[in-house]
Amino acid sequence: PPRSTLFPYTTLFRSRYCIDILEQILAATRALQSVALQLLEDHMGHCVADAVRSGGDEATQKLCEASAAIARLVRS
Repeated sequence: PPRSTLFPYTTLFRSRYCIDILEQILAATRALQSVALQLLEDHMGHCVADAVRSGGDEATQKLCEASAAIARLVRS
């Protein structure tokens, strides 16, 4: 079957089975998502919690930042 011209790196992967490559990409994506979730949890538990305890504009800012980060993670 003809190779797609939309993927410019085809020659790099000719010796690899496409499904194997896709599975490796999926595994890397899951690992990065796991790191992102842990980082977000730590951020919420420390930075956001400290800002909320202090109150004021910083608390609002930290909550908005965390909310936006969560929204980006959900969309990804």
